[in-house]
Amino acid sequence: MNDFLSTYGHLLVTMVQAGLLGLSLYFPLRAGQLSLASPGFYALGGYIAAIMLTNPAFSGLRDSLGGGIFVLTWLVAAILSGVLGVVVGVPALRLRGIYLALATIAFVEILRVLALNMTITGGAIGIFGIPQAFGLVDWQYIWLFGPLLILTLLFAWQLERSRVGRAFDAIREDELAADAMGVPPTKYKVMAFVIGAVLAGVVGAMSAPFLNTWNAKQGTFDASIATLAFVLIGGSRNMWGPVVGGALLTAVPEVLRFLADWRLVINGLVLVVASLYLPQGIVGALKKLVRPRPLRRPPTPPPASSPPPPPRQPNEVNS
Repeated sequence: MNDFLSTYGHLLVTMVQAGLLGLSLYFPLRAGQLSLASPGFYALGGYIAAIMLTNPAFSGLRDSLGGGIFVLTWLVAAILSGVLGVVVGVPALRLRGIYLALATIAFVEILRVLALNMTITGGAIGIFGIPQAFGLVDWQYIWLFGPLLILTLLFAWQLERSRVGRAFDAIREDELAADAMGVPPTKYKVMAFVIGAVLAGVVGAMSAPFLNTWNAKQGTFDASIATLAFVLIGGSRNMWGPVVGGALLTAVPEVLRFLADWRLVINGLVLVVASLYLPQGIVGALKKLVRPRPLRRPPTPPPASSPPPPPRQPNEVNS
């Protein structure tokens, strides 16, 4: 078991991490918003953790809190990501479809350029030597990402059955009709955007110690497309879709590493086949397979036609 964890522990943690990033994109999509901003908040959370764990200005705080400094980085990342999510979401979510996607991609690029040109972020080199919560034992980070994944799934499950989740569904299906029925679209769209931003920020704050280094490559356009692929391949209509898609697309290149460059070709084939033949994602296809088919009742025979009434006799005139 120890040999397995030492060999594949990093991959297992990365699969859970990818599932969490997919879920951060799932919440805006739940409200019908094609947002690609999750890698930007992910990079922001990672920079917050990296700065608080390495900058000399926070040395006194690190000495006083000890291991609690890691929890503090999660809280700060969640708060700042939520505030920035409101600031960005209120004007950006007035857009729809591809225009919203372009606006959120621009947001990710703005954060990347700022990180490349700021001294506190380490510029293009980034921040190295980030203290690790579990030392060099990678697989133990599952004790951080695993509970966060469980809590996120429980939150998503409860959200689906709440008034807010029904409002998300109504906006996704028809925003104008939802507005006419008294559901304020802007309020709920910003709420979904902020939920995804907070989750991505916390995942980033957990990932910085896990990776031991952080730079501007963590939040790029490529990362946005990869995160979107997690959701689309797994299924965007079910909370398990991003988890399955993130785990699959993370594991396939690593499991097929012995094929050298051909593993990238196979990874591309998985994307193409899933896009063409699984429009509702892998989870949607599995739900169709396991869903019990309704029993077909034998057709009921038509009612027997009643005999025609006898012809009316002419009335006899009494003499």
